[in-house]
Amino acid sequence: MKKIDEYQGKKVLVMGFGISGINAAHLLVKLGANVTANDKATPKNNDIVDDLEADGIRVITGDNPISLANEGFDVVVKNPGIPYDNPLVAAFVKQGTPIITEAELGWQIFDGHLVSVTGSNGKTTTTTLTQLMIAENAEHQVKYAGNIGISFSKIAEDLGPDDTLVTELSSFQLLGAPTIHPHIAIITNIFSNHLDYHKTRENYINAKLNITRNQTKDDFLVINWDRDEWQKIAQRSQATIVPFSRLNKSHDGSYVEDGMIYWRGQEVMPTKDIRLIGPQNVENALAAIAAAKLSGVTNDAIKKVLTTFSGVRHRLQYVMEYQERLFYNDSKSTDIEATEVALQGFDRPVILLAGGLDRGYTFERLVPYFKKHVKAMIVFGECKDKMKDAGNQAGVPVVESENAITAVPEAWKLSEPGDVILLSPANASWDQFPSFEVRGDKFIEAVEELTGKKEQ
Repeated sequence: MKKIDEYQGKKVLVMGFGISGINAAHLLVKLGANVTANDKATPKNNDIVDDLEADGIRVITGDNPISLANEGFDVVVKNPGIPYDNPLVAAFVKQGTPIITEAELGWQIFDGHLVSVTGSNGKTTTTTLTQLMIAENAEHQVKYAGNIGISFSKIAEDLGPDDTLVTELSSFQLLGAPTIHPHIAIITNIFSNHLDYHKTRENYINAKLNITRNQTKDDFLVINWDRDEWQKIAQRSQATIVPFSRLNKSHDGSYVEDGMIYWRGQEVMPTKDIRLIGPQNVENALAAIAAAKLSGVTNDAIKKVLTTFSGVRHRLQYVMEYQERLFYNDSKSTDIEATEVALQGFDRPVILLAGGLDRGYTFERLVPYFKKHVKAMIVFGECKDKMKDAGNQAGVPVVESENAITAVPEAWKLSEPGDVILLSPANASWDQFPSFEVRGDKFIEAVEELTGKKEQ
């Protein structure tokens, strides 16, 4: 951990009691700050408040009182999910109070080698693969943190100058990380996500590009080269560009040619040996390979990881095989693009479980994928009628169900040996579940109840 004194004696407001907010509050106390912690909700677990107060932190819950904007805070550390049009946040913006996220605080105390990953899809898998690959050859600690569910600042406290940290960073986190400076930055892809938060696609792109804002030619931006738009976006960085591509051969980075993965013209391994299924995971592997090779990782270490790693939970996760049916949990597919790539990963008939929060869009884009890959559909949630319309357009049998749990036995009734039963909702979970993780966990529990087996 790097010793810094910029928070000594400063008044700091921490907004949000998530894992990152709680860790940030305790860290700021160590850094000499006078800390107030605020959450709009009242925690059900009193231990959270007791723990904060025991560290000398003033705690305010049950509201974001606008009066806090008049207390002269020097800095606000905001939970990334709190929008900037929140009245209290908007008041701080208007008066010019610096607003950062916990990722910025983590960067300020980090003293090692930083690799950071962002993108619309594939962030967590790419982050995990990159960490595993670098760790295979490392003599020092290699950890991961960030939007992957582990506090950046908490891990950074325990790392030294020779250690490596691979961080997954969301657009929300990057908006509040003005000085973050990874030596290697990865952009997996950019689609149109979170426009309810960012308002426009350009705002969303600009937030993603904060990952490379402070990079120089001595740093590296690893970026997907498979769309012209992403190639143009790369031109906005001052870093050395390292492309990865599943579709376009580029000798400057990692790419696929005739079923073989190459790094700058040298063979690495066949794509068929990657244990993760689907074209999206080839892309994730290519991004991780580029970062790993830039970090000095050997081909043998890369092969070991890619031939053994079976996936991140809820991200096209293999659950089990039962009576010649394969069950997959892709609850993290909360948008159309993610479900598109998930379906392309299977050469068997798919029974698709899909639906969720109605964000106002329709699913005609999925019709060609339904025609090619889907044998039958079980639809649920607020948007089930729209999903059903797309299934009908594709000529696919559609059954309605209450949710992702009740859909499991319905899918089983429609399945035959050799089929895949896939939860890939193409929608957020918030109409029925508090998170995609809960939705995925409940799906797995339903599969276990159906089969009498535990996930593998």
